[in-house]
Amino acid sequence: MVVLKWIVVALLVLAMLVVMAGQFGLLSGNVPGDLGVKDGKLKRPSKTPNSVSSQADAWAEHPQREAARIAPLALVGGSGEATIARLKTLLQSWPGASIVESRADYLRVQFTTRLMKYVDDAEFWFDPAASVVQLRSASRVGRKDFDVNRERVEALRAKLATP
Repeated sequence: MVVLKWIVVALLVLAMLVVMAGQFGLLSGNVPGDLGVKDGKLKRPSKTPNSVSSQADAWAEHPQREAARIAPLALVGGSGEATIARLKTLLQSWPGASIVESRADYLRVQFTTRLMKYVDDAEFWFDPAASVVQLRSASRVGRKDFDVNRERVEALRAKLATP
């Protein structure tokens, strides 16, 4: 019984240390240096199952191509600029969202979780050739994201569809 109590105490201390590490920003990871649009593409999906990309199929041999695949965003009112502007408006009040870069055709956002301060980087780019908004959203740290990025993008998609 005494051993069990020590195990419980040790687990509680460990949990507190992990939460404190998050609060001090030790779990936020580093900003990727290769974000943005290059040759008509956003950065490729992560090598681990913690990202989504509407351009996943552009990398046929990528190990996470299937897992990362997600549909691009349809245009709002037939305009890429209007869609990016609407996304920006939605994200300005989105919990944990911080707009890092904003142009008429591109939006980069960081999403930070409240407790652990994990950071996900998301990009949205109006692709004039395809007449859609291409997107990529990925966790900076960890192997899995438990579909957080996918669910966030689908929630944004639903909000975009409502006037």
